[in-house]
Amino acid sequence: MNIRTLRKRVGLKIDDVAIELKCAESSIRNWEKGKTTPKLEIWQVFCLRDLYQCTEAELVEAVKETMLSQQKEK
Repeated sequence: MNIRTLRKRVGLKIDDVAIELKCAESSIRNWEKGKTTPKLEIWQVFCLRDLYQCTEAELVEAVKETMLSQQKEK
C-alpha cells in the first residue's frame, strides 16, 4: 500500500491533509508521486498516522513502497 492509497482509503483530499499538517498541497502531491520523501516533525507524523488511521509501521512501509515504485519508473 502506498501513501496515496492510505489517504484515499479514509476519504481525505490532498488539501485536507495539507491543512492538518500545515504544509503545502504540492508537498503532499510530491510525496504521493515519490518525487520527495516526507520530512516531518514528530507531531506531523502522529497527525498523519491519525488522519490515515494506520500505525507508524504502516506509514513507513507506505513511504518506502511509494519511493520504490517511483525508482522503478525511472
